Amino acid sequence: MKIAVVGTGYVGLVSGACFADVGIEVTCVDIDQKKIEKLKNGIMPIYEPGLEEIVVRNYKSGRLNFSTDLGEAIQGASVAFIAVGTPPGEDGSADLKYVLAVADEIGQKMTDYIVVATKSTVPVTTGEKVRGAIKNALDKRGSDLPFAVASNPEFLKEGAAVEDFLKPDRIVIGVDDERAEEIMKRLYKPFQLSGERIIYMDIPSAEMTKYAANSMLATKISFMNDIANLCEKVGADANMVRKGIGSDPRIGNKFIYPGVGYGGSCFPKDVKAIIKTAKQYGYDLRVLQAVEDVNDDQKHVLANKVKAHFGEDLSGMTFAMWGLSFKPNTDDMREAPAGVIIDELRAAGATVKAYDPVAMEEAKEHYLFDKVTYCNDAYDALVDADALLLVTEWSEFRIPSWEVVGKLLKNKLIFDGRNIYDKKYLKTLGFEVYNIGTK
Repeated sequence: MKIAVVGTGYVGLVSGACFADVGIEVTCVDIDQKKIEKLKNGIMPIYEPGLEEIVVRNYKSGRLNFSTDLGEAIQGASVAFIAVGTPPGEDGSADLKYVLAVADEIGQKMTDYIVVATKSTVPVTTGEKVRGAIKNALDKRGSDLPFAVASNPEFLKEGAAVEDFLKPDRIVIGVDDERAEEIMKRLYKPFQLSGERIIYMDIPSAEMTKYAANSMLATKISFMNDIANLCEKVGADANMVRKGIGSDPRIGNKFIYPGVGYGGSCFPKDVKAIIKTAKQYGYDLRVLQAVEDVNDDQKHVLANKVKAHFGEDLSGMTFAMWGLSFKPNTDDMREAPAGVIIDELRAAGATVKAYDPVAMEEAKEHYLFDKVTYCNDAYDALVDADALLLVTEWSEFRIPSWEVVGKLLKNKLIFDGRNIYDKKYLKTLGFEVYNIGTK
C-alpha cells in the first residue's frame, strides 16, 4: 500500500514515519527543499523522543521517502494526508490557506481515485472546502476523476507521539464513502491487532471531535489552576485537593496539576479556533472563553510571586530559569509560559539566565534570542542568581543536588511553577519555596 503525507511538521513527520514502520510505502512531501534534504540525511526538524530512530530506519529501508514533488508522490497512492499548518489568524480562526492549497494541487495532479484525508486540525466544514477545492481543480482540467474526502484527526501528545501513533487509544475517521472507508480500514489494520480502536463517523463530527478533545483537556488545566489560586487565598493545599478529586474516576487524575498555564501548538490555537467557530454560528462558548482567560492570567502567576517577594522593581536582579519549552520532552516553544515570564521579569528590570535540556536552540532562533543568557547546564544558570524559577518539569530537574543549589544561589529561594518539589523537606534545608496553590 502506498500513501503520501503532505507536510513534514510535527504531525506529518510522525505520521509518515509510523505508517512506514508497519510496512506501508510512504512519501512525505514538503515545499521546503532544505528541510527535505536534511530529513534525507537524518536531521530532524523537531525534537521528539524516538522519532529520529524510526525515520532513519525506514528511510534506509526504502519504505519512507521525502520529496518536494506532490504530483509524483500521489501517483499510485491510495491516500493523501494533508498535514500542513493551520495557524491562527488575527481573529483566532484557523487559517486554511495551506490546507486548501494542497487540496487544489492534488486536484491538478491526481490521475486516479484517491482518498484525501485531513490530518491537520481543522474547523468543521473544512472537509467540504477541501472537496470543493479538488473538484474545482478537476473541473478546470475537464476531468471527472473520482475521489473521496475524509477527516482523520491526530491525537498525539508531544513527547510521546511515536508511541501514541503506534499504540493509539482511538483512531477517529470521518468518512462518507464506502470505498474510502475500506481503504482507511486497510491502512489502519496494523494498529488494530490488539483490539478495535477505530471510531467511524461523519466528517463534521470527526472535525469537531479533535477540537472538543483538546478543549476539554485545556478546560481541566484551567479549572485546576483557578482552584489552586483560590486555595492559596483560603489556606488550602491544591496538591491535596488534586488528589482528592482525581481519585473520582468520573474526574480522573490527568490534566489536573496546578502550574503556570498550558502552551504548545495545539491547546491555545484550538481553543481560540473553536471559540471563533462558535461565534460564526451565533453562539458563545462561555466556558471555553473563561478557560482561555484563566490560562492567559496563569502565565503571569510565577512572575507575580517573584514581584510580591522582591517588590515591583527588580532592577539589578538576576533570576535562574529551569525549563523553556511548554512541556518536557519537546523543544516546542509555541505559546510557552516561559516567554511570558521572561518578558515580565525583564520589564521589571531583571536579567534572566536559562537552561533547558532541548529547547534552547529553538528559543534562540525563534523566540528569546536577545532576552536571555543561555547556560551550559542547570547549575551554571544558578551562579549569582537571586532565585530559581522552575518552569518546565524536565526529569533532570526533579532531584538536583540541593547542597550545590544552595551554594550557587544568592538566596535559598525557589519559585516552583510545577509543584514538583517537597516544600516541607526543602524548608529543613533552609530553602524558602513558593509554588502554585499553597501558602
